[in-house]
This record gives sequence, structure tokens and C-alpha cells, in this order.
Amino acid sequence: MSEQPTTQPTLPQPAEPQPTVPPGPTPAPAGDRRVLRAVLRWTAAVAAFAVVGAGTAYGITRVERTDVPGLATAPDGRWDYPELTRPPLPAGSPSPFADSNEAGAHYADLRALVLPAPEGAKEDPALLGRDGWLATRTYLAEYALKEDRDELRQKLVDTGLRHIAARGWTMPDGTRTRVYLLQFGTANVVENEFASGNVAYSAPGHQVRGAGASVFDEHFPDAATVSGTERTAYVETKPYGAEQVRQAYVAAGDVFAVILQSRGGGAPAIPFRQTVTLQSQLLG
Repeated sequence: MSEQPTTQPTLPQPAEPQPTVPPGPTPAPAGDRRVLRAVLRWTAAVAAFAVVGAGTAYGITRVERTDVPGLATAPDGRWDYPELTRPPLPAGSPSPFADSNEAGAHYADLRALVLPAPEGAKEDPALLGRDGWLATRTYLAEYALKEDRDELRQKLVDTGLRHIAARGWTMPDGTRTRVYLLQFGTANVVENEFASGNVAYSAPGHQVRGAGASVFDEHFPDAATVSGTERTAYVETKPYGAEQVRQAYVAAGDVFAVILQSRGGGAPAIPFRQTVTLQSQLLG
């Protein structure tokens, strides 16, 4: 599913004037130059959102906050997330997609890999769990049908679920977000035993509570896929009921992420895609 990331061209730096060159036009005042630089930085950040890939996935903790897609306050509907940093790895442990890490294991604390809530959000205490670990029954409550919950419960037992870490919040406009990170023994379990029964091209494998008919989100930019992860996103089609639900499922090594977002009258696409991309980057 991942596409090769597109490398954004670097803006050339203005050359220093040579003494032998006759003086040119009067340079712009310092204030105007600062405005120009701000415009260029904002343009670069907007362009980067369309071409998110491996470069930003591994560089997220090393670049300026305004250069990371989604982290700058924007007038296009994106949320203002805090600066993202990955938790430290235990001494001698490889990153999840290192060549030496055949299991695709995340050795960092899973609870620290859950995306933080954006500015202005009201967090849902029910998803904090006990000591940061969520009970399986709380996660299963997201699914509407008893047969789906029973099937998933048994599947989680059979595939050796280790932990669930989660976070949820509600924004001032009523958009509700729930993020669940399910950790298994190896990446092979996630890809071949668990994820395959939960996602399909045409529709989700199980019905989320409050969602009607949902279809594959063909408008989610392929370029926003983070290297090493597999993402499948769905959107509830009209006519929906009291609220519209958007869903995304991300396989990232030994972690399977479930991201749900809903709002009455329609769940906006931009903050959903931003949330999914940033969570994928933290796992990448």
C-alpha cells in the first residue's frame, strides 16, 4: 500500500552580492523579508502534508514544529497538536523497522506511543484505562453487534493480544476521536492473523457502533502512508444517522492501530487524515 515518498525541493539561498556588481534595487525592509520567509515556510508545510512519507516519519522529532504536517495551526481545518516526540528505546533495543528487528517489535512503552490530544480537546477519562492499559471489553464496546464482539474477543485471545493502550477526546465542534493501539507478539501475527479479518477493500470487517454503511476512503492521499505501515481507511456514506463515522486501521509492526472519528452532521476529512497520519508516524 505504501508509495515512495516524494522529496520536496529545497529553496535556494540568496547569494551574497559581489563587490564588483553594481548595486541593484533597494532591498526590502527587514519586516517585509520576515513576512516573505514566513510565507515560504507555511507554503512548504502545506506542500509537505500532501507528500508525507518515510522522511517525515523518521524526522518528526528532529525538524521544526511548523515544518511537520499537521503541527502548525492552519486555516484549513487541521488541529493544533503538541510537538510529537517518540519515547526512548530501552538500551540496545532496535527501532521497530530496523533490519535486525525481525519481529517488528515496538520496544518503547506502548502507552507513550498513543497520539496526544490536540489543543482545545476534552479528554475521555474512560479510555485512559488502569495504569494506562485499557480493558479488552472497553475496546470491544466500540462494535455494535454482539456476534462481532464475541468473534473479536476470541480472535484477540487466539492471536495473543498483549496490551491495549488508548486515548479519546472531543473537540469544541463536537468531533469525537478514539485511538486504540493493540500490541501482539510479532508483526506476522498482526499482518496474517489479526488484520486480515478486520479490514477489506470494500468495507470494514466489523460494524462500528453508530456507523451505517461504510466504504473504502478513496480520497485519503496514498502519499500520506508512512513507510513500514499499512493503512486502510473507510468513510460512512450518506444518508447517515445522528453522526458520521470515519475509520482507519493501521498495521505497524507488532501494533494494530484503530482510529475512529465521528461528528453529528458529518465528520470532517482533514482532521481525520491528519490524526491518522500523525499516529502512523509515531508508530513508524
